[in-house]
Amino acid sequence: MTSFSDEGYIIKQRRHGERSLILTVLTQNNGKLTGYVKNAISKNNLAIYQLGNSIKLNAYSRLEENMYSFHVELISANSVNFMASAEKLAALGSLCELCNDCLPEKENTERFYNVIDKFFKQINEDNWRTYYSYFEFYLLDYLGIGLDLSCCAVTGQRSNLRYVSPKSGKAVSADAGAPYQNRLFAYPEYIIKHNEHPSLKEISDTLKMTEFFLNKNFFQLHGLKFPENRVNLRDNLIKHL
Repeated sequence: MTSFSDEGYIIKQRRHGERSLILTVLTQNNGKLTGYVKNAISKNNLAIYQLGNSIKLNAYSRLEENMYSFHVELISANSVNFMASAEKLAALGSLCELCNDCLPEKENTERFYNVIDKFFKQINEDNWRTYYSYFEFYLLDYLGIGLDLSCCAVTGQRSNLRYVSPKSGKAVSADAGAPYQNRLFAYPEYIIKHNEHPSLKEISDTLKMTEFFLNKNFFQLHGLKFPENRVNLRDNLIKHL
């Protein structure tokens, strides 16, 4: 019999029978886990099993290949922080779908988990969109399709980097990229320099780029449809530009 305790964020839930749930949780120490929660559906429990909520779970299974059974305790009802904003709801839905679609079961995601944890903890700040864009940028890295932004792919120089090539995923300098700028992505300088207060235009440019590489190098590669919530997120963000 396998048993352990962990904490994490709910990224998916669906009904199982009349009163139970199948819950997917991104945990701090055990990666993405899916388990069965018996008698989860009741008036008293309704607020617990919402997307984005932070929970403590006790997981156990009789055999390693069996689905876990979860006992869940609420740590923080984060879902309420998203309810008043269509854009925040789209961000929550997008993050949950991307995590559910892209992350393998039971694989250690501790370093990447910290990026997601910061997004939830900063959601009520004015610059919450920054932390969402960090999530997508580092998701590319986690999936092994990260970008090479250290030097210009054409000249090798490490300064005055302005663009990213959609073909190679490598940086391009301002001079080398100028004739082709309409076909290149903007260089995400704020991420490289850890600036937490970029403009909305910079964030939108980064999400345009991460959407392209996630779709091309993961979703299309695996025959999957790109999450609709993610498309809605960028559409909502553009309205503010």
